[in-house]
Amino acid sequence: MTLYLDTSSIVKLYVDEAGTRLVRDLVASADVVATSVLAYAETRAALARLRRERLLSPSSFLAAKRQFERDWPHYLTVDVTDALSRAAGALAEKHGLRGFGSLHLATFLEILGRSDADDEVQFSSFDDRLNDAARTTG
Repeated sequence: MTLYLDTSSIVKLYVDEAGTRLVRDLVASADVVATSVLAYAETRAALARLRRERLLSPSSFLAAKRQFERDWPHYLTVDVTDALSRAAGALAEKHGLRGFGSLHLATFLEILGRSDADDEVQFSSFDDRLNDAARTTG
């Protein structure tokens, strides 16, 4: 199974919060974990925000960042191309998505289109609108 994680799901791998167990279980059962290359900056920004808001201690922040850096090379990442950006723009308009959410959906659809008919591809996000769009589109 190929599992696509948006940033809201990736963060749950490094910060213990609601949904963490679910995402960890999904990752454990996946053969491939995929995401957009934009998730790197988004995840680093999310961890930094949690640190600034004192929701992560300095040591927890460093540990989460270190583990994320170790894991990042193991994700299948898809670059944001002009074609992907244009597809994301159309998806944003159609489904009322924010920019990065639409890029995650377009990337998921790209992976879905590349996958073998026998390969299950799952989408993981904690954004209800994005999940609805993924369900209706993918």
